[in-house]
Amino acid sequence: MISDDAGTGSFAYEKDPAAIYRQSFSIVRAEADLGILPPALQPVAVRLIHACGMTDIPHDLMWSDGVAEIAHDALTKGAPVLCDVEMVVHGIIPRHLPANNQVICTLNREDVPALAQSIGTTRSAAAVEHWRAHLDGAVVAIGNAPTALFHLLEMIEKGAPKPAAVLGFPVGFVGAAESKDALAANMLDLPFLALKGRRGGSAIAAAAVNALAAGLPEERA
Repeated sequence: MISDDAGTGSFAYEKDPAAIYRQSFSIVRAEADLGILPPALQPVAVRLIHACGMTDIPHDLMWSDGVAEIAHDALTKGAPVLCDVEMVVHGIIPRHLPANNQVICTLNREDVPALAQSIGTTRSAAAVEHWRAHLDGAVVAIGNAPTALFHLLEMIEKGAPKPAAVLGFPVGFVGAAESKDALAANMLDLPFLALKGRRGGSAIAAAAVNALAAGLPEERA
């Protein structure tokens, strides 16, 4: 039975947020094989693992050379963050963004369902059409829809502006692995970070943004 007294409950557990972060990151560093990653990507991997509890993530990460430095530099210079779903937006920690960066999700625009129908694709992919004015030099964080990542690659292939970096973490059983493989093939010379296979999700995509923006400030507290 759980005690009604919040101060004298029956369970012994850590209540200090800073201590929870420090202990969590320490466990991640002890259990994950971070040494296989470039130094700049190691704090990113720590935060990704912290977001999902999967310590084997370093072995499934795919990246282009210098992506961490490129994405951080873009964010420091004020680049917007383009997200495929609101869940990614809400997972980004505003205080970690270095330049009060605009965080944009166009999925819920009123015209997106009709646009999706007219071009024969999903709402998530159609919403990417509204990124065109923001794409040049942006940081893209896709944490849900493989079709959004595929459509982004198609747009860039046809001449749309290139983002500074693409964080590709769509999740699922239809197209997720394939869309990330297409990103990693890097025929468009895009700086990228992705998690191969079916795994991904909004929490992981947001965690990548948070880490690339600020590293692990909780670990230093």
